[in-house]
Amino acid sequence: MTCSKIVKMGFIVNPIAGMGGRVGLKGTDGEAYKIALERGAQPVSPQRAIEFLNALRNECFEIYTAPGLMGEEEVSKSIHTGKLARVINGVGNRETTREDTIRIAREMKGLVDILVFVGGDGTARDIYTAVGMELPVIAVPSGVKMYSSIFALNPYAAADLLTKFINGETVIVEREVLDIDEEAFRQDKIAIRVYGYLKTPVYPGLIQAGKSIYSGIDEELNKESIAEYIVETMNPYTPYILGPGSTVKAICVKLGLTCTLLGVDIVLDGQILVKDAWEDQLLGILKNYSSVKLVVTPIGGQGFIFGRGNQQLSPRVLSLIGRDNIIIVATESKIRELRELYVDTGDPAVDKMLEGYYRVLIDYGRYRVVRVVSYTH
Repeated sequence: MTCSKIVKMGFIVNPIAGMGGRVGLKGTDGEAYKIALERGAQPVSPQRAIEFLNALRNECFEIYTAPGLMGEEEVSKSIHTGKLARVINGVGNRETTREDTIRIAREMKGLVDILVFVGGDGTARDIYTAVGMELPVIAVPSGVKMYSSIFALNPYAAADLLTKFINGETVIVEREVLDIDEEAFRQDKIAIRVYGYLKTPVYPGLIQAGKSIYSGIDEELNKESIAEYIVETMNPYTPYILGPGSTVKAICVKLGLTCTLLGVDIVLDGQILVKDAWEDQLLGILKNYSSVKLVVTPIGGQGFIFGRGNQQLSPRVLSLIGRDNIIIVATESKIRELRELYVDTGDPAVDKMLEGYYRVLIDYGRYRVVRVVSYTH
């Protein structure tokens, strides 16, 4: 490949981003990281970082990265280890902090043409603090929530987006950096705010939409009708795993139960079996019952049914449930705006298994057929 220009890519990994998802912590800010470790959480973002790097097929770039697990180690394990141009600012053997991310990103401003980071909304806030609107940014999703509209669909889409940028095929757009208060989130309260904007290369089909909020009397009546139909058609002696979101949790209201709005709950014969479940608890239920149903709803205007805010529903859990036991619900206003639904479980084989056409329950006994896809090369 002949390169007319070598693009200098900054590369920063938040090594703890996303660790709280599978263990039900909804983030890793503050003390949640230590709790995640106590629950046996494993790092997510280093592998996502390597997937991104190995998916890059363009040769016209070089890498400026952070030390250790903040980028250097992932580059060394990828097919592009020979592209490493510089490691910026050592942090020693101590645990890395958000201040390290901010400091290193600031130093990259005058050195690179584009900054790629691996993390979630919290990392996006740190990158915004460091570079503002001075540098285009590509975000590789590896957090729990990822409401910001700067994230690629998955690491493979991020790799293709960088290639499009190198080839001059993208449009640079200002996109929102959103985040929520994780402490409020753990108490079933959503407090989302816009922290600023980042310049992001955009190409159709490679980057997610922003979070949308749907409200109004008709919306609530629609949720109630969906819940009524689900409750009337529930199978006895069968656990129902209820994913996050007000559309799904209207089922709990209809049953007279107090579930978590933003967690994963399990109900059986009109009673709560497990509240705010995490991966190990879900696997235990799947081991003890021959048939288990899963009810999920797409996240706002982003359209993800797995991989955004419900990482408790891990690839292992979803493989055991099977696609035939997945029930997708969505209000008419939400589904009207979504051409397709997405999955990003972190396991390409499971993503492929989940692809296809589903009947989405949109009202009492009414369905719309929608295609579920995952992004691959």
